[in-house]
Amino acid sequence: MTDMNKEAISVLNDLIETSKDGQEGFKTCAEDIKHPELKALFAKRSADCATAAAELQATVRSMGGDPETSTSVSGDLHRRWVDVKAMFTGKDEEAVLNEAERGEDHALKAYREAIEKINKHNLVGIRDLVERQYHGVQRNHDQVKALRNEARARS
Repeated sequence: MTDMNKEAISVLNDLIETSKDGQEGFKTCAEDIKHPELKALFAKRSADCATAAAELQATVRSMGGDPETSTSVSGDLHRRWVDVKAMFTGKDEEAVLNEAERGEDHALKAYREAIEKINKHNLVGIRDLVERQYHGVQRNHDQVKALRNEARARS
């Protein structure tokens, strides 16, 4: 395996963890929220993250690597913090949306860092996939932020 392949696989495995974090995070949000439209939105986002992770895993396999299969330690810690915080805040709509937005901030940062590494190491073989997924994360972030702002305006 070439050094370039190893670097690309490392970048993709980091994004798999990020996608798995999103999958679990949105699943938690879907479980915690009463509002039916938001529940459906979060369930869809969770499924989208699972699809993104599967796509990244398939790419790692096609490059001869072992794909990541789990969430990150920081994602696990974030979900535990959300659960602890929710016990005290009552898991209202705005609080759940705040946590979802925070998760999306983390995902955007991870994808930006991946794109920087792709550009630095000229990993053109994975650029289109990562950029396409990055734009999806950006759309998710913007939608969650808009919903949070609406919830804040109502309260």
